[in-house]
Amino acid sequence: MPHIIGTIDDSNGQLAHYNLLEVIHDFTSNNGWEVLRYDTTKANRELIIKGKGYSGQEQIYLCFYTYQSETADYYNIAMGTAIGYVAGNPITTQPNVIFSGVPAHNRRIDYWLSLSPQRITGLLRVGTPVYESFYCGKCLPYALPNQYPLPLVCGGMLNGASATRFSESSHSMPYKGNRANFRLFFNSGAWLQPEVWPWVNTNLVGSKYLRSCNEAYTLQRLILTDSNNLYGELEGIAHISGFDNAVENTLVIDGVTWVIGQDVSRTGVNDYYAMRLDA
Repeated sequence: MPHIIGTIDDSNGQLAHYNLLEVIHDFTSNNGWEVLRYDTTKANRELIIKGKGYSGQEQIYLCFYTYQSETADYYNIAMGTAIGYVAGNPITTQPNVIFSGVPAHNRRIDYWLSLSPQRITGLLRVGTPVYESFYCGKCLPYALPNQYPLPLVCGGMLNGASATRFSESSHSMPYKGNRANFRLFFNSGAWLQPEVWPWVNTNLVGSKYLRSCNEAYTLQRLILTDSNNLYGELEGIAHISGFDNAVENTLVIDGVTWVIGQDVSRTGVNDYYAMRLDA
């Protein structure tokens, strides 16, 4: 499972969020994803890629485009998933596509990206700073492939590609669940808005909380659920206690490196997660 860590800015004469889209293009195309569209000729630049999943026979479509306003001072990336690809269609009208915006920056972005054959995840440090997160692609379903063939997840920071600057204080990471910026595609053709365990469990993230023990942390898998089903879990993203912890810390569990992410500027004990970098 490759990962990449770096910093981009506007020193090459191109805005930082444009450079981030280029990083995503190069990172995915160099690691087995097929580029179906990469258009850098217009202001809202576009990238559409296709992955084959772990079976090597799947069709997983991820869509990205930049959107920005110099007047309102926001420079964002919309990330999304679709169930197909039509070459003649605009990116926003691909088959059953859904998007969530991720506030970024025009001057500098520090990034952590992790890739698998079925999804890409990211942590961005921008602005003051604050931390923005995304998960784009398939989750690990609690079902056989023929029972649940396309468990797509679109998890960004915003409800659609909204005109939101990174400094806006109410937006939140997708992983806490039950929110418009975290959607799961189901067999019915609907984009569900699932809850996410353990944030749904008040005994773990409410009146009580997990903490480290002898400087060791336990990672809790993120399980997608609602009153009807247990759908599956996110790949390479886990809950971690914020007790005596800090964003950008790393830890190694069974030889696997994880980096700690944060919910924008929030620093409560349950405002952190871990993103896997190596496998």
